[in-house]
Amino acid sequence: MFTLIELPYAKDALAPVISAQTLEFHHGKHLQGYVDNLNKLLPGSPYEGLSLEEMVKRADGAVFNNAGQILNHNLYFTQFGPAVKVANAPTGPLAAQIEKQWGSLQAFMGEFVAKGVGLFGSGWVWLSAEANGLLVISQEAGASNPVIKGLKPLLTFDVWEHAYYLDYQNRRAAHLAELWKIVDWKVVEERYGA
Repeated sequence: MFTLIELPYAKDALAPVISAQTLEFHHGKHLQGYVDNLNKLLPGSPYEGLSLEEMVKRADGAVFNNAGQILNHNLYFTQFGPAVKVANAPTGPLAAQIEKQWGSLQAFMGEFVAKGVGLFGSGWVWLSAEANGLLVISQEAGASNPVIKGLKPLLTFDVWEHAYYLDYQNRRAAHLAELWKIVDWKVVEERYGA
């Protein structure tokens, strides 16, 4: 049985980038719904006992959708921290690879946000790593995750409207640009090096 991931910060800690009200709905209602749905679907299924990543790689339909949303949201919520406490730029091998591939952190962030804005409908924009350390920005529709393509997910922005509508209404680009203020680059670096 899966449980709702605990946030590593207080519900109001990400404001004004993400309000406590948005976190209450996004984490407390939407993500809880995916957890509850998946737990109802698993008993007696061929996916019972698998990790979320394995389910996303193997399943389809409702199991895929709910497992994917849990995996995606778990990565999403744990990559943030209060703006006053997070490193505002990556360091080490991740910073070097971003510089090598995009020329600068700003150029990378610009392309990442553009991919998020350009994703039609609902989904996710991801920074992932290939096995050789090369970085990839991808758009994933619905509940999809880069693990399906054999990539290691490092950073994601949720472009489903429930992630930002209470705070930004239909201004997806503004929301995505603000998220950089709360990205905990130490978490992203650990994912890259793990």
